[in-house]
Amino acid sequence: MKTITNLNQLLKSMQPKLLLGEFVFCIVKDVPPRFKPKMIFQEEEGVTLILEKEVADKNKLYYDKVWSLITLNVNSDLSAVGFLAAITPALAQAGISVNVVSAYHHDHLFVPEERAEEAIKILRKLSLA
Repeated sequence: MKTITNLNQLLKSMQPKLLLGEFVFCIVKDVPPRFKPKMIFQEEEGVTLILEKEVADKNKLYYDKVWSLITLNVNSDLSAVGFLAAITPALAQAGISVNVVSAYHHDHLFVPEERAEEAIKILRKLSLA
């Protein structure tokens, strides 16, 4: 699949999609396979996991906020310049915090659960500009 580096094309093609579920960020010493995390990142202080809230609750893991996941369904190239820089200011202007995870094929935005629908509207508006 061809990746896109052109900023205008990325913005017009991003097709933001709000995924079902509630997600949380937790820190653990090790990762049992039953956790099925969306992301694992090793930091000096511990292993950060992004996983479904239900899994964190079941395993009594601490988290402080619940997030919704928006996937930008454009096959963005990892070396594309300015894509996220064009998106995050619009969310910031609306007072919506965002935690971004860039994977091989797509960028994923974790936004506060209570602001997810508003974030989707902002992203769709950007896509039409």
